[in-house]
Amino acid sequence: MKILITGFSGFLGKFLHKKLKELGHEVIGINSKTNDLTKVDALDEFNDIKFDQIFHLAAWTQAGDFCMHHPAEQWIINQKMNTNVLSWWQKHQTQAKMIAMGTSCSYDPDLPHIEGEYLKGKPIDSLFTYAMTKRMLLTGLRALNKQFGLSYLYLIPSTLYGPEYHLDGRQMHFIFDLMRKIIKGTLYDEKVTLWGDGHQKRELVHVDDFIDIMLKLVESQNNTLINIGSGKDFSIREFASKISKIVGYDEVKINYDTSKYVGAKSKILNVDKLLKILPEFQMRTLNEGLESTAKWFSENKDKLLKQ
Repeated sequence: MKILITGFSGFLGKFLHKKLKELGHEVIGINSKTNDLTKVDALDEFNDIKFDQIFHLAAWTQAGDFCMHHPAEQWIINQKMNTNVLSWWQKHQTQAKMIAMGTSCSYDPDLPHIEGEYLKGKPIDSLFTYAMTKRMLLTGLRALNKQFGLSYLYLIPSTLYGPEYHLDGRQMHFIFDLMRKIIKGTLYDEKVTLWGDGHQKRELVHVDDFIDIMLKLVESQNNTLINIGSGKDFSIREFASKISKIVGYDEVKINYDTSKYVGAKSKILNVDKLLKILPEFQMRTLNEGLESTAKWFSENKDKLLKQ
């Protein structure tokens, strides 16, 4: 198949690009350096290629408190990008299936994180603008399906983790930041300070598991949204304890700064719909995933220590 990936140099994108190439597909990957998706003609060079699938992974965002400080830019840039991609799809690639990424932060924290509630209520204030651009992306997909019959799949991942995460100075998602701090604490024999009280709970899914699930869903599911998660959450303290044991750090040295940004208190996706579609799929255990991820971080400690 001929496949286009936007945001292919991001964490998910590079693993997906590699997997699709291994499966023998003809894959074109683009990023912000090759194609500025805020420009209406950003994808015109591909007009004559008839893609079978388009994976729209590109988004202008970062982890941590980035969203709090860039709400206007997040709205303008992401809305332009999503509108331009969907408009190009409708004009030039109607035969292609669009696979787009949502975000768990689009859910109202006080409502069940089940697909039918995705557009209901109000997302958390600190992530509100980014969350709403993702809701608008789903709305756009539904509109193009309704009016033009285009086929899509909208996937909502829990936090992805695994090796080969970026070490270029950008803010990190919580699990990578935990590893960075605890590994540095081990190397320098120093105390570690984590944000919040440690009781906030999070859910992880390994990037390789996510891609395997996603590709299975692409084969069988159309014009719907699906949560992809492990169905199990742990507190930050539990994650910190597991990582400390893996890298040999004394977790007694960990302090918690309650004055810092913590995000939502709890984020776990309801995966009943996913389990009905793929009841036999087995994800790797959390310990397996954390061990391989920590091993990669430790092997790249020179870059890690510059963070």
